[in-house]
Amino acid sequence: MLSQRGIGHIGEAVEIIKQNTGRVLDIHNIPAIKQDLKVAQQLKSGDSIGCFYIESPAMRGILKKLQCSDYITLVAASSIIRPGVGSSGMMDEYIRRFHKPEDVHYAHPVLKEQLSETFGVMIYQEDVLKVAHHYAGLDLAEADVLRRLMSGKNRGAHHLKDIENKFFSKSKELGRPEEVTNELWRQISSFAGYSFSKAHSASYAVESYQSLYLKACYPNEFMVAVLNNEGGFYSRWLYVAEARKSGARVHLPCVNNSQLLTCIKGMDIYLGLNMIQKLESKVIDLLLTNRQEQGQYESLDDLVERTGLSLEQVVILIRSGAMKFTGKNKKTLMWLANVLFEKRNRLKNKVQHDRPLLRQASKEISIPAFPVFDEEDFFDEMEFLHFSVSLSPFHMLKTSYRGDVEARELMRYIGQTVKLVGLYVTMKPTRTKKGETMAFGTFLDAQGSFFDTVHFPNCLKQYPFEKSGLYLILGKVTESFGFPTITVEKMAKLPIRPDPRFTD
Repeated sequence: MLSQRGIGHIGEAVEIIKQNTGRVLDIHNIPAIKQDLKVAQQLKSGDSIGCFYIESPAMRGILKKLQCSDYITLVAASSIIRPGVGSSGMMDEYIRRFHKPEDVHYAHPVLKEQLSETFGVMIYQEDVLKVAHHYAGLDLAEADVLRRLMSGKNRGAHHLKDIENKFFSKSKELGRPEEVTNELWRQISSFAGYSFSKAHSASYAVESYQSLYLKACYPNEFMVAVLNNEGGFYSRWLYVAEARKSGARVHLPCVNNSQLLTCIKGMDIYLGLNMIQKLESKVIDLLLTNRQEQGQYESLDDLVERTGLSLEQVVILIRSGAMKFTGKNKKTLMWLANVLFEKRNRLKNKVQHDRPLLRQASKEISIPAFPVFDEEDFFDEMEFLHFSVSLSPFHMLKTSYRGDVEARELMRYIGQTVKLVGLYVTMKPTRTKKGETMAFGTFLDAQGSFFDTVHFPNCLKQYPFEKSGLYLILGKVTESFGFPTITVEKMAKLPIRPDPRFTD
């Protein structure tokens, strides 16, 4: 049994859809979901952010390369992404044969007989067992040791050398060509610890289809469920961006509209109070309980009087944007909060706490005219949410330059050198055959479109990633099965405008 959050995404999304739209879904009607044309198009486009197992850059790339639009192809895609198939070089070979099955050359008749469904490529554990048994003549007990190795259960690892010897000796006895035997064993050995059984891939693909259906038909509710269950491949900010792409209006956490977790009302998504860093859980409970019992908060004074929060927690609510409902800017609210708490502390030692006095006192305050800058919200939200809702990072760049081309146009520039500005999404380092480090990157351009990059060792050493932020990228556009990638030649992190509260 597996414990993974994809099931939580699906279950909660169904409940959220019922609450927000009144529709009751049968998410287990898999035959109908498989036939849904909208889901097929969603799959083919690789638009699978948030969907179980198929949202990573590599998986989205495979979906596009395969032009995957049906369940059987997705089952295969779920397995060829595994390191064993990839490291053997058979992932690209499978994609090539998938698009041109008429040109497939089988290295031996046994492969055509046993592996015709996968075009002669071993992608499942069962395929390896077929080759070991039908091509090399190993008995099923010996083949089972291979199965254990492939599934990561190394109980039979000490028998691997014996099996390897038998694989070659029995293949020779059967008159198998030596070069074919060598190549097949090379592929088999790459599977150790990494491959899926077909049943595993098939069950994963069912869950992927359920996710795809929800994303295709109810994208906003689905993304709320993804945010609430966490554990996705990406950071929260990207799922928020996905919701916006689907037409949702995303709001900061709000003491009057938010719940503990992110919620949706029509097309309005209110981020959960749990997203506010440093806001104590007991404070969230108090805010929600009081609001349920006495109604929405009318003002800063009203909230403080009803909840008795500390100044520190009130400041967190103000700076995170949770008090935006008051219509006052943050600096004004901070001024009022400090005056309010100063007055309360003074009264505490003189007279019994009289809350109406507090409210009257705050009304008589003369409030200075504070200068307000949008950039302040960006830095506050980065501090308390770790991403900004109010301003795009592109808005914060010191330069107005956004690149010479857009990501969605890259197929028009194959073989050409281009320049783009990209917002860092994720990066995956890997080792070359020489043991050097290279990397694959994923970015968003200013229009919100993804593009992928390759960073070879020399380039990566000279122009390393500095984690999150915006980068100016120069590189050559290459293409694989209709999927463009930029081979990076130069890369530099771009400076953003400083916080105006800390500059002269």
